[in-house]
Amino acid sequence: MTLRTYYPAIEPFASGHLDVGDGHEVYWERCGTPGAKPVVFLHGGPGGGCTPNHRRLFDPARYDIWLFDQRGCGRSRPYASLEANTTWHLVADIERLRQMAGVERWQVFGGSWGSTLALAYAQAHPERVSELVVRGIFLLRRFEIQWYYQYGASLIFAEKWKRFLRPIPKAERGDLVSAYRRRLTSPDPAIAIEAARAWSQWEGETLTLRPDPAVFEAFHDDQFALAFARIENHYFVHEGWLAEGQLLRDAARLKGIPGVIVQGRYDMATPAVSAFDLAEAWPEAAFHLIEDAGHAVSEPGILDRLIRSTDAFADR
Repeated sequence: MTLRTYYPAIEPFASGHLDVGDGHEVYWERCGTPGAKPVVFLHGGPGGGCTPNHRRLFDPARYDIWLFDQRGCGRSRPYASLEANTTWHLVADIERLRQMAGVERWQVFGGSWGSTLALAYAQAHPERVSELVVRGIFLLRRFEIQWYYQYGASLIFAEKWKRFLRPIPKAERGDLVSAYRRRLTSPDPAIAIEAARAWSQWEGETLTLRPDPAVFEAFHDDQFALAFARIENHYFVHEGWLAEGQLLRDAARLKGIPGVIVQGRYDMATPAVSAFDLAEAWPEAAFHLIEDAGHAVSEPGILDRLIRSTDAFADR
């Protein structure tokens, strides 16, 4: 069977900034076919922003595609801001965008942190979701954060972990997320950017099953790294403003929503146990475990399954 890959590159036919209050303006763009099946794409991070390849996960002839940069990142303003920037602010922003789009329901697509946000939105507004496609499942439970930023993935990527530890004195390494918080919010730009580089490079170099320069090079850009690391760390310090296990506890709210769960077996950023847990709590979703993949959306098996899923939903 031939693996499906990205649709050809497309450009937005409309874009702008939506004033969502609290001093924030989120950048949005629209591409594909006006009036076709509406879908909203939720990027990862938090703090990652949208890229041109994200548009290409959907058939532009059959989808009306909406993307936006979440608060503080990408082309949204103000850049790298942590003020009024929580999971529930973002859920409200998605609703504002839906209202602006003028649609009653839309497909919601999210990977990694985008899966967290997609689940939070769908559980808050199930009547607004026609289908839910999630990848690289991150339920933002305490042990998931600890696995990637304290002890777990460190055993697999030992030499990369040493670089992640470098900005943090040994006395502060018992709580690395908090130690990074102090540096990422430092008034000294040199301290903040050193921490942002180390945080972002750790992530960029551990996302794929095999090394992929195209993935980790983006994380070496200082402008990107600062927003990515600051916002991501901010969310993890506060455990996403979610009760422990909330997204699993409230999975019954997804009942009746057609869904797809896609997960790489060797995902070091969001271990596969979370995808199994979600599939058990949400049995209506089709669960696809990709045996030869890590975390990134660009991994061939993951990309193939995602494109097949969006194609299957396109005419529903």
